[in-house]
Amino acid sequence: MSDAAGARRAVVALGSNLGDRDGLLRDAVAALDRIDGVSVVAASSPVSSIALTLDGPDASKPEYLNAVALVDTTLAGLDLLDALHAVEATSGRVRDERWGDRTLDLDVVLLGDEESDDERLTLPHPRAAERAFVLEPWLEVDPEARLGRAGRVADLLAALPDRTRPVPGAGPLWPRAAPTDLAPAADAAPTDGDPA
Repeated sequence: MSDAAGARRAVVALGSNLGDRDGLLRDAVAALDRIDGVSVVAASSPVSSIALTLDGPDASKPEYLNAVALVDTTLAGLDLLDALHAVEATSGRVRDERWGDRTLDLDVVLLGDEESDDERLTLPHPRAAERAFVLEPWLEVDPEARLGRAGRVADLLAALPDRTRPVPGAGPLWPRAAPTDLAPAADAAPTDGDPA
């Protein structure tokens, strides 16, 4: 968790196309909130998208679930990236193939107003403006979002030809509710605040 003093807002894109994709994304958001210097503010509902490879979209690959988390962090950009890579590793992420199938992919899209051309971390993310699977969930949690000099996320999304697909019945990945918190038990008596 982050100390609010000196914290910057970061946008983290999440994706998974192997294993229990929804569970991996939910676990990843919870893991983000446990990182010293990071506090999750919000996370979108997951959306579904066709796998993107070096050769372009590939419908023969397992589909991705994607989401976006907004976090406040006191970490420097490379420290945040290293923390994200550690979360990926605990999910079984293997980096054998660039843009290959993966249990979990976490990317820093934006870190405050920081601009970076570091070989390990380019900020803002250089391809985020071209990816509906980043922009759509980002708009869900921040309708006024801007991607640095590229402009308003809503305008960037409107210019894209592709769209993601909603995941039926999926809700936001954060805050995380325990299964018993999702609905009252059928035999529970109404309380004063419950409509009966």
